[in-house]
Amino acid sequence: MKVFVTGASGFVGSAIVEELLNNGHQVLGLVRNEKGAEMVASLGAETLLGDVNDSDIITKGAQTCDAVIHTAFNHDFTQYKASCEADRKVIGIFADALAGTSKPLVVTSGVGILHYNREVTEMDALTAGADVIPRAASEEAANEAAAKGTDVYVVRLPASVHDAGDHGFVPMVINMAREHGASAYVGDGSNVWPAVHRTDAAAVYRLIIEQKPDLKTLHPVGDKGIPFIEIAKAVAKGLNLPLVSKTGDGVTAHFGWLAHFAGISCLASSELTKQTLGWEPKGLGLLADVEANYF
Repeated sequence: MKVFVTGASGFVGSAIVEELLNNGHQVLGLVRNEKGAEMVASLGAETLLGDVNDSDIITKGAQTCDAVIHTAFNHDFTQYKASCEADRKVIGIFADALAGTSKPLVVTSGVGILHYNREVTEMDALTAGADVIPRAASEEAANEAAAKGTDVYVVRLPASVHDAGDHGFVPMVINMAREHGASAYVGDGSNVWPAVHRTDAAAVYRLIIEQKPDLKTLHPVGDKGIPFIEIAKAVAKGLNLPLVSKTGDGVTAHFGWLAHFAGISCLASSELTKQTLGWEPKGLGLLADVEANYF
């Protein structure tokens, strides 16, 4: 199978490229620049140079391949809502290109956008629209794609997709601890973050396009919920810094724009994903990975 992967040089996308190639597939990877093209080509993939917001380029990629895995996303959180709406448009373009075909389209969301006072599962729907939770735009677009006759799947990634080279939330927490001279958590630190090793997440994307299951929303979750205080303790140990609790204005003073995410709590299940795909996480858990690879 030839698979079009957006964000192919990214942290998650590059792991998916390797996973696909190692399992006998061909890959056309969309990259934004020559540096990314060199990296993706070094893995053994064909590259397509261009912007994910260019409708002609991504339509071409989708139409010349047997499946699409969409991971590209602008992680500049200063323009978060605009990035989410841009992702809605990209998914819509893919939906138009693939509607009426049997080609699967796999798009990316996050379990953290669901707000239930219990463990969330693959069967749970959005609790609010993009007007309240901007990232919901991607799942709204996926629902619209399905209505057009596109075979679309949603992969809800956990708060931390981790491995050496991570530049997501955990490294940001580490950098903030360095900056402030202390590793912090919110309140009593009992809020939980789900997590997965990026190679395990990549396997879920591959299994979806191979199996095309009836289950349309999948959760690549290894650790279903790690108390944030445990993450903060690992950071304090790794940096040899004190561990402190933050409340009220102190949360924003320490975490800045990350304050919302530092306090978010989402216990997430992957049982249906495991049962459906025969998937089992094999990589390090988050805390072991942080200790081994983050300092």
